[in-house]
Amino acid sequence: MLSANATLETDTPVLLSERERGRRILYVVGQLRAGGLERQLYFLLQAMDRTRLQPEVVAWNFRKGDLYAPKLQALGVKVHAFDQARSGADKTRALRRLVLQRRPEVVHSYSFYTNFAAWAATLGTSSIPIGAVQSDFVKDKEWAGPWLGRLSARYPQGQICNSFNAAANVRDSRGPFAPSRPFVVRNGVDLQMFTYRCEPPPGPASIIAVGSLLPVKRWDRLVRAAATLKQRGLAFRLTIVGDGPLRESLEALARELGVADRVSLGGHSNDVAGLLDQSSFLVHTSATEGCPNVVMEAMACGRAVIATSVGDVGALVEDGRTGFVVPVNEDAALADRMAILIGSREMAARMGAAAAARARAEFGVDRLVTETLAVYRSLGWPGA
Repeated sequence: MLSANATLETDTPVLLSERERGRRILYVVGQLRAGGLERQLYFLLQAMDRTRLQPEVVAWNFRKGDLYAPKLQALGVKVHAFDQARSGADKTRALRRLVLQRRPEVVHSYSFYTNFAAWAATLGTSSIPIGAVQSDFVKDKEWAGPWLGRLSARYPQGQICNSFNAAANVRDSRGPFAPSRPFVVRNGVDLQMFTYRCEPPPGPASIIAVGSLLPVKRWDRLVRAAATLKQRGLAFRLTIVGDGPLRESLEALARELGVADRVSLGGHSNDVAGLLDQSSFLVHTSATEGCPNVVMEAMACGRAVIATSVGDVGALVEDGRTGFVVPVNEDAALADRMAILIGSREMAARMGAAAAARARAEFGVDRLVTETLAVYRSLGWPGA
C-alpha cells in the first residue's frame, strides 16, 4: 500500500553504477485516478520492455484509492507518491532530489501542468525533459492558470501532443509561451482488452456514453437529445458511464425533461469493454478533446461512434463509414444522427465492423510505445 507521504526527502544523490542505472525513465503524472491520460500511461508502461527501460512514476497529487497506483505496482513499476496537500514549490524540490538520486535518462511529464516542474528538476543534469499536451493546447494553458500555464507551455521545449489538432494549436500560438519542438503521438488501445467480439445486440437500441461527469463533456446535450428522440417515439435506452460533480444536476435534468425512464447514470465501471459489447453504439458530446480514448475503444469493440468534431475525432471517425461526426453546437444534428442508428441496427453493425478493422490496423499499444521512444531519441536519448 502506498503512503501519501512516500517521497524521497534527502538532497544527497545516490550514486548508482551504470548497470544499476540502466535505461531509467521517470514519468511525472498529475494523478493516478480513473482518467484517460492515466490509462494511456498504464498502457504505455504495460507494453514497454520494463526490464530494459526501468520506468518509474511520480504521482504529483497522490490520493489514497487512486485506481492506477496499485495497477502500476503490479507491473513492478516503482511509484513515488507526492501528497496533494504539499505546495507546488515543495514538490518541485522533491522531484529535483529524486532526479539527482535516480539519475533517469528521460523525465517525461505526462500531465501538462507538471511540465515546468519536470523541466526545472532536470536543470544541470544529463536527464532529458519532455512535456505533454494531453488535450487542447489553448485550454490546457487556461486550466493550468496564468503563470503555470505559460511556463508549462514553454518548458520543456520538446513536448508530445496526443493529437494533431493540439500540435496545430501549438504551431499557431504566438509569442514565447509555446514549445519549439512539438511531436504527435496519438493514444493507443489495448486491443486484447478492447476487441470485436459480437455485433450490436438485438432489440431496442442500447446507447452508451463514457466519460467523467464534468462540464467539458457536455452530457447535458446528450440528455436533451434523448428528450428529442423520445418525443419522436423512438425506442432506446441511454447509459452514461462515469463519475463526477455533475451527477445530481444531470439526473435532475433527465427528470425535468421527462427522460428519467430512458437515461441512467451508471457510475464508474472497470469493465468498459463489457459494457460496449452490450451496447448498440457510442455517443461522445465533449466540447474539447485531444485524442479521446473511449472513441478509439468503442471502435476497437466494433461499435459505431457518433461524436462532436473536437480534437482528432474527425481523423478517428470516418463520417458516414465508421460513425458520424457532428459539429459541436448543432444539437439537432446530434439527435438526427442518433435517430438514424436507432432506426437501423444493420447500419450500426456495418459501421461497427468497419471501425473495428480500422482500430486493429492503427490503434494498437505497440505503436504508442514505438512512437514515444522515437520522440525520446529525436530529443537526444541514446536508447537501448
